[in-house]
Amino acid sequence: MAGHEIPEPADREQLTDHASDLQAAEETRHSCDPAFRHGVVVGFDGSTSSERALAYAIGMARRLGSALIIVHVANRLPTTVWAGCEPPVFVDVPDHRTEVLGLELACADYLTEVPWILVERGGDICHELEEVGQEYSADAIVVGSTHGIVGRIFGSVAGRLARRAQRPVVVIP
Repeated sequence: MAGHEIPEPADREQLTDHASDLQAAEETRHSCDPAFRHGVVVGFDGSTSSERALAYAIGMARRLGSALIIVHVANRLPTTVWAGCEPPVFVDVPDHRTEVLGLELACADYLTEVPWILVERGGDICHELEEVGQEYSADAIVVGSTHGIVGRIFGSVAGRLARRAQRPVVVIP
């Protein structure tokens, strides 16, 4: 018979099992440690501005009695590869700065006041900070302000994040 086939009951069970497996995998991917739910997310890259944001976020987390989720969005450097007449391909070059930042943070005395974790992401900084905030149901996102010509030309991370975030954004000068 042409057209759509109506699956037999045994096939329906397999479809239901497959759908529940997908749902369980999705929940696992978005699950996080309950101790860090409703924490404070802070963007950190080791710059002076992000260090000030981290200091503020530590105080904020301590006052709220919550945890700190430190997010480093790794730089992904697009490298153009040209192969004849094919369109260019962009290759991600990983940033190993997260490992160095993690070691520095682990040795820092000022982080003993609050529970914290370091989360590495790659991609657009604003999108990744908001996504981590959503995953952890963060009470706020703290970022340092952008200085210099790059922020003036492309728009600052803090400004873009404040416009698109679904939770409070604190910008530290």
